[in-house]
This record gives sequence, C-alpha cells and structure tokens, in this order.
Amino acid sequence: MDLCPLCHQNNFTRRDDIPKFFNCLNCGIIFRDTAHYMTAEQEKARYLTHNNDVNDIRYQDFVRPVVHGVLRSFLPTAKGLDFGAGTGPVIAKLLRDKGFEINLWDPFFHPDETVLNEAYPFIVCCEVMEHFHYPLKEFQRMKNLLKPGGKLFCMTWLFSDEIVFKNWNYKNDRTHVIFYTEQTLQWIKEKVGFSKVYLENRLIIFTNG
Repeated sequence: MDLCPLCHQNNFTRRDDIPKFFNCLNCGIIFRDTAHYMTAEQEKARYLTHNNDVNDIRYQDFVRPVVHGVLRSFLPTAKGLDFGAGTGPVIAKLLRDKGFEINLWDPFFHPDETVLNEAYPFIVCCEVMEHFHYPLKEFQRMKNLLKPGGKLFCMTWLFSDEIVFKNWNYKNDRTHVIFYTEQTLQWIKEKVGFSKVYLENRLIIFTNG
C-alpha cells in the first residue's frame, strides 16, 4: 500500500493484531490491504448470496433509521436517489410506499448512469460506504449530486476504541474494505465540503450547505 484510500496520505501503519489491515493516522480509517480485495466478479457473486427480500420485516426494520431520517426531513414531493441500492432496494420500496419517487443506482445491479445526471434533495447510502474502493471519489460524487441544502443519509458500523477489532464480525466480510470512525466523519465533512455531519447511532447525516 502506498497511500490511504481516503485521504491519499502515507501516514498509516499496519495493524499488529490482523496484518491485512492498516490504521490511517491522518483520517482515522481502518482499511484492508488491496492484496486481499475480492475481484469484481467475486464481489458481485457475494452480493447475490444476500437474502435481501424487500418484504422481509426484519430487513425493513434494519433500514428503518434511514427511512425515518428521510421522513423527518422531507415531504413526498422530494425525489431521492438510492446510491448503491443492491439486489433488494428496501429503502426505496418503503419510501415509495410513502409516496416518494426514488431513483436507483448500483454499479452491479442498477448501472443506469443517467440517474447520476440529476440533482437530488436527498440521497440514501445504506450499508454501502464500507464497500468503497475509492471513498473520497464516491463522497465527492454524492455531494455533487445533492442540491443546496440537501442531505446524505448513510448507515454503517463505525469503529471505536470500545471494539476489539480482531473479534469484530463486521470486518470478516471480505467485501468490507474500509471502516470509519467519528474522526473520519469529521475529516470527510471538512475535506468534501459538507456543512454539517450528524450521528445518531448507526445513522450518519451529511448536509450540503
């Protein structure tokens, strides 16, 4: 590894407990050595094994924080984007049930690039940011897709000092290549140019101006 995939600095160290991961001392992420990345074909096959049934109540409950975040902030006249919608776009289904129009984008399963030519009052990005191979590029792209005052609703497991990394199941999914900390969220806010970042348990909300 030459540079951190997020901040593009070389101020990082290899972890002693699990050497296939690094700690970035600049932006606070933990990231997987690229030598242990899956190929695109392996990654897609892994996603296809997920049982993402949009009618599964447990799956709906899992994404409910994102849905409630949107409902608190926007009326159904607002059109949103599900960025990294995956095989079962349950957030889009729940918001459509409330009258919202939602576009879908996913590099594997909804690759229609025309939806990236619009500007949106809100974007949802649920259990996606830990998969980013080029996280700075993806956050810049999502910010550029937001209208002024727009909001980006993300959800992921943040890493903190209370977690024993070697026992943390979240790292065991090989498609998870980057793990964020609260320090990282502040770094993204400042570097990408969001005006605010708000953390509510697993829900992360960035505001565009």
